[in-house]
Amino acid sequence: MLNTVHLIGRLTEVVDLSYTPSGNAVGKFLLAVNRNYKNQDGEREADFLRCVIWKKGAEMLADMAVKGSLVRISGRLQTRTYENKNGQKVYVTEVLVTEFELLESRETTEKRKNNQANDTKEEPSINYPDRKENEVEDDDLPF
Repeated sequence: MLNTVHLIGRLTEVVDLSYTPSGNAVGKFLLAVNRNYKNQDGEREADFLRCVIWKKGAEMLADMAVKGSLVRISGRLQTRTYENKNGQKVYVTEVLVTEFELLESRETTEKRKNNQANDTKEEPSINYPDRKENEVEDDDLPF
């Protein structure tokens, strides 16, 4: 069986870096990936994919990338379920990232960082309503 994902896209916001009670870093982010075609209005649509990266990779990505950074990621898809407040079963599919590569120069990233630092508008963070802060399930671990 094969479960491998390779994507190139842009971060929709900064990586949400947190730590598990055991001290492992976990980063969560949304990756916008353009579709290969345009809609009826001639505009290119995109898919927004939930991604999770663990340990040293999470710390490195959070340190190096900013909102809008162009990145290549590799990993695998994982679907998990939970029961919401209404008792309904909810399915969540995420990309568990095993490696990444920044596809822009350091200079471009620094310019983007400076522009965002000057921007006074506060951006919303990624919302994972089904998971408590720093909660990690064994099934979510990428090894």
